[in-house]
Amino acid sequence: MNTATQKHIELPIEGMTCAACAIRIEKNLNKLPGVEAAVNFASEKARVLYDDRQIKTGTLIEAIEKAGFHITPQTVQLQLHKMTCAACGAHIEKALNKLPGVTASVNVATETAKVRFVPGTVTVDQLIAAVVDAGYGATEISDTGHAEEKARRQAAYQAELRLFWISVVLTLPLVLQMVGMFTGHGMDLLPHWLQWLLATPVQFWIGRRFYIGAWHALRGGGANMDVLVALGTSMAYFFSAVVTVFSLDQHVYFEASAAIITLVLLGKLMEARAKGRTSEAIEALIKLQPKTARIERDDKIVAVPADTLQVGDIFIVRPGENLPVDGVVVDGASSVNESMLTGESLPVGKQPGTEVFAATINQQGLLKCRATSVGAHTQLAAIIHLVEEAQGSKAPIQRMADTVSGIFVPVVVVISIVTLGVTWWLTADFVTALINAVAVLVIACPCALGLATPTAIMVGTGRGAQAGVLVKNAAALEHAEKIQTVIVDKTGTLTEGKPQVTDIIPADALDEQAFMQIAASLEQGSEHPLARAVMDHAKKMNAALKPVTDFSAVTGSGIKASIDATQYLLGSPQFLLQHGATLDDDKITALQSEGKTVIGVAALNNDHARILGYLAIADRLRDTSLKAVQRLQAMGIEVVMLTGDNALTAAAIAKRTGITTYRAEVLPQDKAAAVKKLKENGTVTGMVGDGINDAPALAAADVSFAIGAGSDVAIEAADITLIRNDLMSVADAISLSRATLRKIRQNLFFAFVYNSLGIPLAAIGMLNPVIAGAAMAMSSVSVVSNSLLLKRWQPNQ
Repeated sequence: MNTATQKHIELPIEGMTCAACAIRIEKNLNKLPGVEAAVNFASEKARVLYDDRQIKTGTLIEAIEKAGFHITPQTVQLQLHKMTCAACGAHIEKALNKLPGVTASVNVATETAKVRFVPGTVTVDQLIAAVVDAGYGATEISDTGHAEEKARRQAAYQAELRLFWISVVLTLPLVLQMVGMFTGHGMDLLPHWLQWLLATPVQFWIGRRFYIGAWHALRGGGANMDVLVALGTSMAYFFSAVVTVFSLDQHVYFEASAAIITLVLLGKLMEARAKGRTSEAIEALIKLQPKTARIERDDKIVAVPADTLQVGDIFIVRPGENLPVDGVVVDGASSVNESMLTGESLPVGKQPGTEVFAATINQQGLLKCRATSVGAHTQLAAIIHLVEEAQGSKAPIQRMADTVSGIFVPVVVVISIVTLGVTWWLTADFVTALINAVAVLVIACPCALGLATPTAIMVGTGRGAQAGVLVKNAAALEHAEKIQTVIVDKTGTLTEGKPQVTDIIPADALDEQAFMQIAASLEQGSEHPLARAVMDHAKKMNAALKPVTDFSAVTGSGIKASIDATQYLLGSPQFLLQHGATLDDDKITALQSEGKTVIGVAALNNDHARILGYLAIADRLRDTSLKAVQRLQAMGIEVVMLTGDNALTAAAIAKRTGITTYRAEVLPQDKAAAVKKLKENGTVTGMVGDGINDAPALAAADVSFAIGAGSDVAIEAADITLIRNDLMSVADAISLSRATLRKIRQNLFFAFVYNSLGIPLAAIGMLNPVIAGAAMAMSSVSVVSNSLLLKRWQPNQ
């Protein structure tokens, strides 16, 4: 597939009743040229990667609808700008309604547009572009889509609940008769015609959904749970109808058909409720963001919708209020509770110049902040997006369940037919054979198989987000469980990433001020943590910077540049040695043995380097680094440190953190090779880093972790992002992965054992169809409920 023409869309699908539906849709989509699709039954979404030169989104939607399913229309709300009268509203409405699959309604009073569209046929950006092209402006009012989807699901749930209670009322007399039969009060407490009258609306009105689902499945060339329920209940119903019409001397089984439909409906309601709880983590995150913000306008503080804030706006947050967007403090001091984003319970102090984030809670003082990121660009929005992406992805462990689900229903139907024939032949009793065949059909449950993995992934990734562990996809979560070796970078991972100058040792001819002036001038413009430490210290000393020319850098080693026509070198002792400098080994060794990094400065004259002095820089270990290393080792994981520092400094840091295996003087470009070498013997590796230099090594590892305060490049390259600047979060992530995979295996074991035992027992007549229907209804509920137990997982355990 040509990456230049690749497109990715996510389509919400309506009408799936079991895992077989998801498999069928996936198969239909993957038949199309240039299409790679993955359908998640738990989240009811299809993630599709396609080549837009070979296929159009309309074709994808047609393939889904041809299989008997529907794309759920979505609603987005736009805040309109530059409107002056009612005619403007009509103009915008007309422009939006011209787009394919779009129905728009503009409210002139609130200056908003409510737009209903089919996902995939048009994007929100295209909607906004249509408004802009009409001569106006528009921005998205964000969480409408989530609210709309929740409202739709709630309405569907209430409708199903009403049908369920009607079904209960109609079925109860039939079931009571069955109880009477078991207690010896006769076989026909109710006349056959009355039983038929009660069972018919249950079969064809309440149970209509199963017939429709079965028809769509069969028409699309597949089979699902609806086929099993429709076939099983129809066999019992129509046999009983024939007995009733022709007044045959046989027992009727209207109670079986009605009770099965009622119990399956109950199971579906419980499943829907439980599945809804799997996404509670995302809903909780969405609810955190306040609907209003306070801004200064005409020397007054006024409340405005938070969605209308723009970058650069000044907003005010009172004690106890949630921050509406990301920003930077311009006035005031306070402490802010950021636990909802980081999982860290201790409040964080804020003063002018520090960053604040949407949805966090201001605790004490009044803060005046300037908005830096709004709408979909806040850290909260990024977390929600990442969690949704992870929840929509598939874990490799799910492939087996998908394979089984794809052939499950046809196999069960064959087993049912064989049961009917063999039992009839052995017992010469058609009624017994029929009942056994019906029991086989209704006991079988592909849903439990289909829900085993995605529900656990949804709960696990959501719980992780609450603890500050953001998983990019389900595969990363699965692989993290297998990690045997964690490779950590020293700076910013084991240490705080805030190095400070501790020692200034100029040569005899220079004083500290002049020496720092040269060093800071050479380091200006560099983003390396050590360069920032030199710059910060020079600022404290009021050392004026001089302009630099002929600047060149050797990554991981040092720099060469000219100041006032004199060429200088700045870098590691090894770098200076390569240029002919004579080093004071005793001084350097003494500093390095204390865990400090030594930088030397030299003047270059006729290719001879004359040492001007040394700087010692130390980066404080994080308070939790030793405990985190000990915890990882207790989990059976080896911790390996890679650092660009010399062997003495590396040894000092390793000793203080309890790390026994480390590699020193590893250049950034060699870190990836070092990771690959560790992988050569089949060891599953995890790499933890925080900087741009770590990106290649992160990509080389089996599972990569980015410390949240690190660079965007590192976070983009990582499989798991840790919002807290704490190595303990790596242990949390692996612990969460192990807990999630444990739940998945429990679910799959239950689903396979349930079907492996239930189907044979039904075939040999040991299960009444009503009991079989109840068991089937509860099986998927049990799987989802087991996944929900993951909510009990706690970090730092």
